[in-house]
Amino acid sequence: MMAEDLKSQVRSFWEANPCGAKFSTTEIGTPEFFDAVEKHRYATESHIPAVVGFERWKGRDVLEVGCGLGTDAIRFARAGANYTGVDLTQRSVDLVRRRFSLQGLTGDIRMADAEQLPFASQSFDLFYSHGVLHHTPKIDSAIKEAHRVLRPGGTAMVMLYHKRSYNYYINIMTLRRLGIRLLAFDWGPSVIHKLTGEERERLLEFQRIYKSDPKRLLDKDVFLNNNTDGVGNPLARVFTRREATAMFGDFSDVQTEVHFLNKRWIPVLGRFMPAPAEHALAHAAGWHLWIIARK
Repeated sequence: MMAEDLKSQVRSFWEANPCGAKFSTTEIGTPEFFDAVEKHRYATESHIPAVVGFERWKGRDVLEVGCGLGTDAIRFARAGANYTGVDLTQRSVDLVRRRFSLQGLTGDIRMADAEQLPFASQSFDLFYSHGVLHHTPKIDSAIKEAHRVLRPGGTAMVMLYHKRSYNYYINIMTLRRLGIRLLAFDWGPSVIHKLTGEERERLLEFQRIYKSDPKRLLDKDVFLNNNTDGVGNPLARVFTRREATAMFGDFSDVQTEVHFLNKRWIPVLGRFMPAPAEHALAHAAGWHLWIIARK
């Protein structure tokens, strides 16, 4: 598939499915909606404030690529950063602008492509992108842009999906690939829902796709796409620490950290896992690979 055709599909998917919107049952764009999304994010991914250190960026020029619903954006702005946020979709831009308005905060929020940023070289102190660049067709171009727009000594802080993780090898590529075959039966969605808590609507959509073309859905790349951020997601990639470090080779110093293990991905036993065990497993085989690179 041509990169631009793929990017058009990526844009259409995220226009229809703003990242994180499913974590609130209230009307999208209301204060209650944003509050629920924010509460869920930092309860589920409690490591984010410690890794990012929002308060460290007070008075600094911050660029976020893929601002989503503005959950981290608000934290940067509240902390006093000079915030600029871009997103591939107009819907996210509109929602983040609304959120800033509701909070009485200021920021430069606009549509832009991570692979061709509309900013002068050496414009920012921080390039921040959480869970976004693994969805763009030319990730190498996006990383080059990150390097270009950072000032000397600036920091790139990027989260990508981690290949050597429990979620990739065990949950997605083993348990889900085995379980998906139950969708050949009419009773399949109900059984999977009871075992895993997976949403019925999502399972019914999977069942429709599986019954129409099971061989295509079970293709490794297609299966990964559909089992990360929703059914119909056209592109998701995973990376090892070594691959990520190599991609950021233009930077002078590159560090990696691994975080986040959702206990819901561990059938039955996950609900009984104590917090210390969860945190230890998250650091060893978590789903979120953070790259912190200095220019």
